[in-house]
Amino acid sequence: MADPKPALVLHLAAGGEPLLFPLTAEESPAVEEKLADLLKHGGVHSVRTRDGNTVSVNFAHVAAAYVDDLSRKGKFGLSV
Repeated sequence: MADPKPALVLHLAAGGEPLLFPLTAEESPAVEEKLADLLKHGGVHSVRTRDGNTVSVNFAHVAAAYVDDLSRKGKFGLSV
C-alpha cells in the first residue's frame, strides 16, 4: 500500500478547478477537524503545506473543502 498523501482540497464559490494543497500526515487531522467550523463561519486559516510553505485561506470564498488522500488510485474527491 502506498504512503498516504493527504491534501487540502478547496472548491471555490466562484467555480473553476479545485485547489490542492499537499499536507503532511501530521498536519492533516488538525486541518480536517477545523474545516466545518471554518466553512460555517467563513474564517481565515493558515495551513502549513508538505513543502514547508504556509497558505492562508479565506473560507468565506470556499464552497466545499475536505482532506483527501492523493495516493488513492481511481478515486478522487467526494464520492457517493
